[in-house]
Amino acid sequence: MKSMQIGRAKLTWLDGGVTHMDGGAMFGVVPKPLWSRKYPVNDKNQIELRTDPILVEVDDRKLLIDSGIGKGKLTDKQRRNFGVKEETNIDESLQELGYTRADIDTVLMTHLHFDHACGLSIADEEGYAPAFPNATIYTSEVEWEEMRNPNIRSQNTYWKVNWEPVQHQVETFKQSKEIVPGLKMVHTSGHSDGHAVIIFEDGEETFVHMADIMPTHAHQNVLWVLAYDDYPVTSVHEKQKWMKYGNDRKAWYIFYHDYKYCALRYDQEGNVIDQVEKEQHTYEN
Repeated sequence: MKSMQIGRAKLTWLDGGVTHMDGGAMFGVVPKPLWSRKYPVNDKNQIELRTDPILVEVDDRKLLIDSGIGKGKLTDKQRRNFGVKEETNIDESLQELGYTRADIDTVLMTHLHFDHACGLSIADEEGYAPAFPNATIYTSEVEWEEMRNPNIRSQNTYWKVNWEPVQHQVETFKQSKEIVPGLKMVHTSGHSDGHAVIIFEDGEETFVHMADIMPTHAHQNVLWVLAYDDYPVTSVHEKQKWMKYGNDRKAWYIFYHDYKYCALRYDQEGNVIDQVEKEQHTYEN
């Protein structure tokens, strides 16, 4: 596991599993000869996308950003279609740090698509139970509403098994929510209608987590958005806004999905000035 300190916050990337999703869908209208120069692709046209929750330890709090792909929730067909070569190992990651799931007091859900929310509940004798029983789960009001009442398109990614066991733990917000001093969630829409980003400021130290409006380092170009996005033009505008904010502050951009980087910093011209790489994994075919 990789850790880093940003201001008074310590960040650690847990082992949340991996998907391999269609590269064309992940880069939308961008031609493959362009995006494949920036992000590796396999012979099935799939790109590796980690689903690694980020543990944030700040002010004696233990917060988790998103929850991983989970364990035992996917059918064989889903595992094949989504390229899931490895499921979550969060218990093992937390154990290495001397923690358990019960120590997590807050979960920040940028959105509730299955590859972010499957880790919210775990199987037990009666069906499914909260994976983080002592945590308050924050998500935007819009996202929570669609999670429970998906439309004909979004029902493929908003699953009842991911929200019903934890509904008593959920707190929603409209535009923004400060979780601890300097750490806030901001509703952006774009990737999903309820999608949110996470911003942390502590003096001159800043991190920006743009979640799936910039899921990997290869999505740095503001026009490179996902075919999965419900509101792609909104994604473009929000990415442009938050990248200007981050680059002006030489902020760290932290990643949940990126196969290579935990975090990157750019200058005002968008050049990489610092980086923290993830531990590399190998998978069986």
